Amino acid sequence: MSKTLGKIIQIVGVVVDVEFPRDVELPAIYDALHVKNGNENLVLEVAQHLDEHTVRAIALSSTDGLSRGAEVVATGAPISVPVGAETQGRMFNVVGEAIDEKPQPKGKTAPIHRPAPALSEQSNKTEILETGIKVVDLIAPLAKGGKAGLFAGAGVGKTVLITELINNIAKFHSGNSVFAGVGERTREGNDLYYEMEEAGVLDKTSLVFGQMNEPPGARLRVALSGLAMAEAFRDEGKDVLLFIDNIYRYTQAGAEVSALLGRLPSAVGYQPNLQQEMGALQERITSTKKGSITSVQAVYVPADDLTDPAPATTFAHLDATIVMNRALTEIGIYPAVDVLDSSSNSLDPEIVGEEHYRVAREVQRILQQYKELQDIIAILGMEELSDDQKQIVARARRIQRFLAQPFHVAEKFTGNPGVYVKLEDTIRDASDILAGKYDDKPENWFYMVQGTLADQVARDAEAESAEAKKHSEKKAK
Repeated sequence: MSKTLGKIIQIVGVVVDVEFPRDVELPAIYDALHVKNGNENLVLEVAQHLDEHTVRAIALSSTDGLSRGAEVVATGAPISVPVGAETQGRMFNVVGEAIDEKPQPKGKTAPIHRPAPALSEQSNKTEILETGIKVVDLIAPLAKGGKAGLFAGAGVGKTVLITELINNIAKFHSGNSVFAGVGERTREGNDLYYEMEEAGVLDKTSLVFGQMNEPPGARLRVALSGLAMAEAFRDEGKDVLLFIDNIYRYTQAGAEVSALLGRLPSAVGYQPNLQQEMGALQERITSTKKGSITSVQAVYVPADDLTDPAPATTFAHLDATIVMNRALTEIGIYPAVDVLDSSSNSLDPEIVGEEHYRVAREVQRILQQYKELQDIIAILGMEELSDDQKQIVARARRIQRFLAQPFHVAEKFTGNPGVYVKLEDTIRDASDILAGKYDDKPENWFYMVQGTLADQVARDAEAESAEAKKHSEKKAK
């Protein structure tokens, strides 16, 4: 098949106009165009048809050195990226080129643009994805095919939580993960790669990066590149975890591209098709009858304004919110997930069951009461509280420490072996603490427990027995 050749007639930053012969069909919207720029192969994506023989395209990498008259090859298809097992443990850019200095995969590829699964293909069952992380499973359960927003400041433990989720999905569910770095710092992507390699979870993860130094076209499309890889795993019947860091940068890149194409901006300068652009991404993240894509998306809130159109549009698609609080890290509670601010649509008695719902709400109630009493404690001290209030404070502090958990990926830093806690164990133990079963135990007894509270009791009994045996032997001598 002969290639369709065109030539560049105008370059304005990353916006490139390409003219094609009058006797050939114009490339379709979203088709990829290739042009040689020195030793580099520059990829353009068709964004507009200007007339019968001219298209306007957005460059997905730098146009420095590009000149008018350069020959352009129309591929006749959208950008395609490698998919399948070959992508695991590998790092790619937006157009699917390997950027980890390893050979380019030669296997299957998939287009980054495709429609969302039809309603008839989607699963209508709501299943909970057990993560093995106590606070997430209890307070903000993730639904298979659901979307969770992760709200966290710098240095609060977002990366550690993400890598632990990847580790648990890989080791306990034989699942795959895809990480899409959208418009964030290159250093953070570099750190994440090596941290995942050290934690032993890299070989179950595909990474795609379009960092903040790259043109807006790359930052806008990299989330779709990651999604195409995740969809391929889902269509093989697997449960996939898709991380997007940061979903706000996706919207931001869309606004930049929209302005470059000369569209009139809408509210606060965002693109007029903000809802459609966000929906096109989010609606593809779903469960089908074959498998599921569960997404965890880091959400940056500009100027902490939740009514800003970018986060407001994102919230409409989220099923769960996981909020991390710096105040918890200051008292050594890791993961620093704020129980009162985090929530999930799946925390419904019809989905998680009456017992889970009751315990989760009771945990939130007692921690809310503790929060309200903290001002009194700070001013007047514990002595001024009634006996009932003292009991609330004691149990709330036990619950807080119980929800702290040693992570597998942090073993080398803490020296504590990581634990995966089953959901039923978390519910039972939290219920027992609330019922006062462990009121005789000190607060620190609950902190970073290895396994369940029953395991902790058994270890204590074993230690006491060994101590008694040692004492009797000493006495006998």
